[in-house]
Amino acid sequence: MTTILIVPPFSTLCNAAFALRREVFVWEQKVPEEEEHDADDLTATHFVAVMAGEVVGTLRLIDKPEHVKIGRVAVRMAFRGRGIARQLITTAMAHARASGRDRFYLTAQSDKLGFYERLGFSAFGPEFLDGGMPHRAMRDYDLPGNQLAHS
Repeated sequence: MTTILIVPPFSTLCNAAFALRREVFVWEQKVPEEEEHDADDLTATHFVAVMAGEVVGTLRLIDKPEHVKIGRVAVRMAFRGRGIARQLITTAMAHARASGRDRFYLTAQSDKLGFYERLGFSAFGPEFLDGGMPHRAMRDYDLPGNQLAHS
C-alpha cells in the first residue's frame, strides 16, 4: 500500500524526496546536479509516496498565475510499474482542484508522453532539451482558439 503525503520543504520526508530526486535525475539520468534544485523548491508544494516506511516517489506543484506546474516526478527504480507516479499525480491534481485550480502544465521527457497522455495531457510546441534529455511541454487544458484533442 502506498501513502501519498504533502510535506513541507526541508522536512525529513521532503529531504528524503530531494535525495530520491538526486538518485533518479542526477545519478540515473545524468542531469547536471546544479540543474536539479532551484528556487521553486522553496515555495512548491511537495508530495511524497511512502511505501514500506520509505519515500519511493515524489513530485512538486508550483502555483503559477496561468496554471499549476507539475514537476520533478520521480519514482525509485525498484518501485516503478506499480502505479506510484499515477497515484502521485492524481492526488496532487485533486489537492490543487480542492483549492480552485484546474489547469495543469508540465514538461515531460519525450519517452514519457504516452504516460501523461493517458492522464489527460496533450503535448504542444517543439521538442527541447532539459537536463540533456528531449522534452515536450504538455497541458490538460485548451487555450482559446486551440483545438487540442483530449483523450
